[in-house]
Amino acid sequence: MASPTAASFSADWLQQREPFDTAARDAAAPRLALQALRERSAAGHGSARLPLRIIDLACGTGANLRWLAPRLGGAQQWLVVDHDAALLQRWPACRGLPVGSHKARLRYSGTAARTSFGTGIGIGFSADILRRQLDLAQHLESLPWQAAQLVTASALLDLVSAAWLQRLVAVASAARVAVLMALSVDGRQRFAPRDADDAAVAALFEAHQQRDKGFGGPALGAAAGPALVLALRRAGYRVGQARSDWWLDGRHDTQALACQQALIDGMAGAAIEQQPAAVASVRAWQLRRLAAAARSTLRVGHLDVLALPPR
Repeated sequence: MASPTAASFSADWLQQREPFDTAARDAAAPRLALQALRERSAAGHGSARLPLRIIDLACGTGANLRWLAPRLGGAQQWLVVDHDAALLQRWPACRGLPVGSHKARLRYSGTAARTSFGTGIGIGFSADILRRQLDLAQHLESLPWQAAQLVTASALLDLVSAAWLQRLVAVASAARVAVLMALSVDGRQRFAPRDADDAAVAALFEAHQQRDKGFGGPALGAAAGPALVLALRRAGYRVGQARSDWWLDGRHDTQALACQQALIDGMAGAAIEQQPAAVASVRAWQLRRLAAAARSTLRVGHLDVLALPPR
């Protein structure tokens, strides 16, 4: 939800949110049948031993790969793409390596015990990784779509425009590549206990989410998930979806408390930017919410979408 502009702060925010992303995606995964991706790749190649080739859009510091690679299992080849070279340099063992160099490859492997990314889930995997710095708003079509079996992203779609989303579906469907888009905000958020100004601040925040984020028009915000589902179905995809909500309990979890406080600050800043005349009421809401965070819970709604191309 919060979107800091400085690369270092952005990396800190990505690290702060990752445990809650992981828990949310773990809850959604059983309803998405991720193993179908591996089975589809094996059927297409005639061998389960050939690597599953994956494009990760707006990869940040690698959270999507850390979650997904152990769950897919087997041999994998990842092309991870982001416009921000500072975030790409945050990848393990990447510091000092030239971003985009074909020699700057990483290799990870893991099993059910501890992997390079944390705790695995009982299947072995190996992943060859190539980082690439790229402006996705301008150069989406330049990626090697025909060589991939899966395109994926996490917490990206609510930033993009309707036109960019249609470009994504067009290139994916032309290449008959599977699509997995995780953690798109869907507009559901609920504090408990409630504050009288929760709805007003949330409305301003949602309006701010719909500003142009650099993808060629107003951002889709909470409409992104449903828009993707509709576009993929029109393209003939078989689409599954599942809620992947954050649950932040500030009463018992210090990490959740810190994340909730960061979200409150982010919402307040965006609301004031959206409507400067509301600064007094928004700041008062912010102070009340921060004071109550250690006694509050917050649910933030997200949607995960997995789509397989027509057989």
